[in-house]
Amino acid sequence: MKKFWSKGDFFIWLTGATLSISLLMVAALLFVVVKNGLGFFWPGEVASIQLKDGRSFFGEVIEQEEIPVSTEVKEGTPLRSRIKVKQGNRDIYGIDFLWVDNDQIVSKSYPEDIVVMERLEWGDFFGTFKEFRGKEGTAPVKGHSAALQALEKHLPEIKKIAGKIRSIEKGEIGVINHHMEKSRLRLKKINLDPSPDPASIAEVKKELDALTAEYKVQETALVQLRNQLYGSVLAVTGDGKEKNIPLLQIVHFYQPNTFGFFDKWGFFFMKFAEFLWEDPRESNTEGGIFPAIFGTVMMVIIMSLFATPLGVLAAFYLREYAKQGTFVSIVRIAVNNLAGVPSIVFGVFGVGFFIYFIGGTIDRIFYPEALPTPTYGTGGILWASLTLALLTVPVVIVATEEGLAAVPRSIREASLALGATKFETIWRVVLPAVMPSILTGLILAMARAAGEVAPLMITGVVKLAPSLPVDSFFPFFHLERKFMHLGFHIYDVGFQSPNVDAARPMVYTTTLFLILIVLFLNFAAIALRNRIRKKLSVSAL
Repeated sequence: MKKFWSKGDFFIWLTGATLSISLLMVAALLFVVVKNGLGFFWPGEVASIQLKDGRSFFGEVIEQEEIPVSTEVKEGTPLRSRIKVKQGNRDIYGIDFLWVDNDQIVSKSYPEDIVVMERLEWGDFFGTFKEFRGKEGTAPVKGHSAALQALEKHLPEIKKIAGKIRSIEKGEIGVINHHMEKSRLRLKKINLDPSPDPASIAEVKKELDALTAEYKVQETALVQLRNQLYGSVLAVTGDGKEKNIPLLQIVHFYQPNTFGFFDKWGFFFMKFAEFLWEDPRESNTEGGIFPAIFGTVMMVIIMSLFATPLGVLAAFYLREYAKQGTFVSIVRIAVNNLAGVPSIVFGVFGVGFFIYFIGGTIDRIFYPEALPTPTYGTGGILWASLTLALLTVPVVIVATEEGLAAVPRSIREASLALGATKFETIWRVVLPAVMPSILTGLILAMARAAGEVAPLMITGVVKLAPSLPVDSFFPFFHLERKFMHLGFHIYDVGFQSPNVDAARPMVYTTTLFLILIVLFLNFAAIALRNRIRKKLSVSAL
């Protein structure tokens, strides 16, 4: 036995088995996320289901499970099963999903004429077409096939008109509203002066009048475009209920039971791109997550720009300049302890210090005309990024100090012996050598910051941001704005959604994208670190 322990074979197998178990757990987690996430984009066939009680409906079978039985059931009783069906048509039935016992099903078929319509509101509609109603004064197109062809012909025109309406609302009218708000605040600032200049007041009012006139022109153009909207389809559900659906409400439609292999893959990539680039809708349970992706990446970048220099400078001072002793040891212990402080504590500090103190002071000095509505004295992407920078600074400090400790003292002494100053030695010799360690700390900091949610909930993140922190208005980067974040989006969809079953796939898909973003940011930093290491090794030769 003594020989067995001294050889250490047991510990080799133990560490190998532990590593294997850890890798399997990570792989299982990724498999579940990828399977449920990517499966959200795959088109499923829609069944026509007839029940024994006479009910019938269209629906997509989502999953099947055995019905739990009580201990009082006699042994030998056959097990029963049930299916979970997405029946859609929430505006008619009130719910999207229902469970159906398999022994209650009389028949289940997959007719090719069933149409799935994705709508701006009320989710998907499963049904067939009874008639298409076009422009006023034209006769309805009756019959499923004829109505389907008419919808294919007219829907692109309606989408084009709707696109022009959105372009005017977000473009021309958005610009006018921006300038009107600026002029209004400028007028208010002039009036706050003890002796306001009448000429300046008249000039601003003239600008407001011109903007108001321009607004009315765009408003007239919007009315004209809205008057060009027309058409609807009269759709029929599986149990014969009719629903008139305006063309403006239809995002797209398709017949999943007619899809071939390539049709399914084409639909998959279309839905994937839609999810990646579009804005969310229907309480974040439908549409895309682009604002959340943009907010997450921008927040991590801003956090890195603040956390890295602060952590590196602190580490260099502690290792290169500070006199080693009790005080420096206490500082190092404090830094290590900061890494274990709950993130919500940093969030509370961010609210008190960054938002109320610094932001409130900025508002009182530079934006008094906007008060009582705060500009910087409320949550925003800048304060959230600074809060996470404080949260991750200890990681950067520790990683940088470890790298500094690994740089041989003889290298520093050789540089000083050749006549370089201490600063030149640190800048030209030590800093390049420790750069891989700095990037290691940055990688760990980005990974932690990208997944944090608690401090963001009170420092600037919101369920739905009306505009991105970047736009075409000066100064282009609006760091005072609130933003969306993938981590908070997962929390909101998974735990705050009124439609849990519809939201569950969104949780997996958003989680998948958050993992991909973290991996992308980490791989970029790792590639840069490896390049620097290779450069240093070559220069050493």
